[in-house]
Amino acid sequence: MHSSSQPSAHQPNNLINVDCVGSTLQQIFSQQKDAYNGHPYPSLEERINKLSALKNQLLEYKEQLAESVSKDFGHRSEYETYFLEVMTTIGDIKYTIKHLKKWMKPQSRKTHMLFQPGNNRIMYQPLGVVGVIVPWNYPIYLSLCPLITAIGAGNRVMIKMSEFTPHLNATLKVILARCFNENEVAIIEGEADVAAKFSSLPFDHILFTGSTTVGKHVMKAAAENLTPVTLELGGKSPTVIAPDMPVKEAAKRILFGKCVNAGQTCVAPDYILCPKDKIADLVTELKARFAKLYPDFDKTADVTHIVNDKQYSRLMEWLNEAKEKGADVISMSEKPVEDYENRRMPLQLVLNGTDDMQIMRDEIFGPILPILPYDNLDDAIAYIRARPRPLALYIMSFEKQHQQKLLKQTHSGGVTINDTLVHFAQEDLPAGGIGASGMGQYHGHEGFLTFSKARGIHSKGKFFSTQFVFPPYKKSMIDLVLKLFVRK
Repeated sequence: MHSSSQPSAHQPNNLINVDCVGSTLQQIFSQQKDAYNGHPYPSLEERINKLSALKNQLLEYKEQLAESVSKDFGHRSEYETYFLEVMTTIGDIKYTIKHLKKWMKPQSRKTHMLFQPGNNRIMYQPLGVVGVIVPWNYPIYLSLCPLITAIGAGNRVMIKMSEFTPHLNATLKVILARCFNENEVAIIEGEADVAAKFSSLPFDHILFTGSTTVGKHVMKAAAENLTPVTLELGGKSPTVIAPDMPVKEAAKRILFGKCVNAGQTCVAPDYILCPKDKIADLVTELKARFAKLYPDFDKTADVTHIVNDKQYSRLMEWLNEAKEKGADVISMSEKPVEDYENRRMPLQLVLNGTDDMQIMRDEIFGPILPILPYDNLDDAIAYIRARPRPLALYIMSFEKQHQQKLLKQTHSGGVTINDTLVHFAQEDLPAGGIGASGMGQYHGHEGFLTFSKARGIHSKGKFFSTQFVFPPYKKSMIDLVLKLFVRK
């Protein structure tokens, strides 16, 4: 590790821990707002240079990023950090740089004949100062992906990091301080009181990733300033195994998406809907597949731990409640879950779950996977539609008819067919929830549009046609205009 990669005690003022919640936040915001007003439209070259600098620093610091996240989790597989966070973030930067010139280009629109000669166009203008609120589960990607598109759109950005990722936050400060001036990008740390003050700043846009409950508070605070919000919330994302899908194949395609990051993923499969007569076989296949993925679960470094004691206790309480209310819990490891140390938790399958159980009401966010039976596909669809709209839907079927039926008769933020999670990593697909799972979208071009104002512009030259309908009104002229344009 290079000595320069160690966090310095002398970071720019806006890249330090903000423990006070009043004037300091306002001061950073005011500095960024003033800087934006002084330079409201960064050039294509300026934006690309900033993004290229960020990419280079991520490549230089990738080992420390993985190490820092692992410290925050107790242990996290370095390969999961590289694959799910560093690689996807660098991919987003490359994609944005490649397409940014096209995105920034004013878009011509048709001009109605009545307003000729003249022309219409749309100019994509930066909003100003954007606030990003980041959760703990993917702190690299969920902080930098919005940053990439916000910088690509020409904005300044303040990032509120989670208090549960202090080691990663320190590393990220070093990286960003090397790429951005203090009035361009600021990292803010602190607990709930800081987050509340952060949400109440008069940002030009806020992007929040986290729980539905907290998302409501963020939206309420933003409403006081009429600040638009993008909410990425989560929810209970279903996986539907259609009647045609072999359960052995389904198990192979589902399991990694549920186990990676110990299930602490907003788009992780939250529960499975499976044909009733295939459930026993599915359990057998999931157990066999788990043993192949983690042949030495007790010791392997490929297993990410539950992030902290609070989250671990919550998951254990939910499991115990389900057992007490009659659910069958099947561990994917021979050793009892309670015997593992350091918050290491093997996947737990839950059969016979009911709506009065916590695991069936709230997003699980951990390695617990309920499996629910259905008699026909219409019943599975009805079950999904009777509940809040999820952030993701996973369809396991090779039959186009089943795929289309599920796509057309359900709603979700995004969909992956015959795989899990990976729709979220597609650089050219928007990401965003619907209803209880969020609103708005980002990633790629949609992210650029989210953090831009599409400013409609009508322009005239020396010939001024509008004068012909000025008062005093000439009946002959008005009658001609109405005859031409007010008709079937």
